[in-house]
Order: sequence, then structure tokens, then C-alpha cells
Amino acid sequence: MEKSEALKKLNALIGTDLRPLADDLKITIWKNEKINKGWAGHTVERYLGLPINSAQSPNFGSWELKVIPLVQGPKSGLRVKETMAITMIDGEEVKAKPFENSHLYSKLKKIVIVARIFESKAETSSVVYSVGTFDLDDPETLSKVKADYDEVRNVISEQGFDALTGRMGELIQPRTKGPGHGSTSRAFYARTHFVSRIVGL
Repeated sequence: MEKSEALKKLNALIGTDLRPLADDLKITIWKNEKINKGWAGHTVERYLGLPINSAQSPNFGSWELKVIPLVQGPKSGLRVKETMAITMIDGEEVKAKPFENSHLYSKLKKIVIVARIFESKAETSSVVYSVGTFDLDDPETLSKVKADYDEVRNVISEQGFDALTGRMGELIQPRTKGPGHGSTSRAFYARTHFVSRIVGL
């Protein structure tokens, strides 16, 4: 399925409660009292007629699906629940490639984000709020993302991979990714305020 066709179908989902749709599409929500954390993403994939992908970020060739939760704050209103992982950081590749040829840039151009409202851990309801893509046609956004990548590239080149820290980056940050504390792997994450802009908050 091409990205344009997927966006058309996904936009038709806005305002739809994914929970009854999951039941209709025979998606497992709970198994032995444990939640299937990927149920919302699996529901959207099945809705699109795609085979359920076991990978965390299903890749459909020309585009990639990410389903993210929004939460309702008591005073702040709707907000993005957490930062969003984009791609792992390969130190040697980042050192070798300028932003325009980077894995980060190609991934950002592919991602389609479906934002759903997370009501509670019971997951009895979850309405699709919006569908968005990273607007890299906007010169200011592109410039900031490039600056974040270049900062990571410079730190790796001058101080080494282990000097990367989550405090870096205005829109995109390098953070540890992997099981437990002390993980040495890093990934590029979109900060919550960047994701908020993409999903129209």
C-alpha cells in the first residue's frame, strides 16, 4: 500500500474508537490478564489490510507506521505521553554521512504517526485523534533537525559515542535504548513537543 493511499484510509479513522474496532478485527487485547501493548498498532495495521508485523515499527516500504498515545492532563489538556523512538544510532554511519544522506533523514520522511487518546490502563476506549507526518518541507523544522543531527555527529567524532546524552538536541535527542540501566546502545528520539506539533496539539 502506497503512503498516499494509507494516509487517506488513516484520516478516515479520525474520531473512531479503536477498542470496538479491535474486537471486530479479532485483535487480542488481553491474554492471561496481561495487556497486548501493541494492540492499537495491530488494529490499525489490520484495518489497512496489512499483515500484522512483529517489528515495533512496521515498515511498509515507502512508509512506516507509528501509533502513539496521548494523555489528558488535569489542567494541561491533551499531551503526547512520551518521546518517540525513530531509529538506532550507528556511530560509524553517523560519522560518515551528512544529514541529507543519513538514516535519520530517510526514516523521518517515511513515518506516518497515528495519535490515539489513551484513556486508562484498562484500555476500554481509545479514540483516534489525528494522523500526521514529519513536515520536512518546512525550512525551519528541517534546519533544526539537521542541527540536532550535526551536534550528535560532532560529539561522536570529537568525544566518542559514549559522550552522547539525552540533554542534547532541540527537536531530536540521542538517548539510551535497550533493556535496563547501563545500556550502551543509543537511538534518535523525537522530543514530545516536536511530536505534539506533528499530531496537531
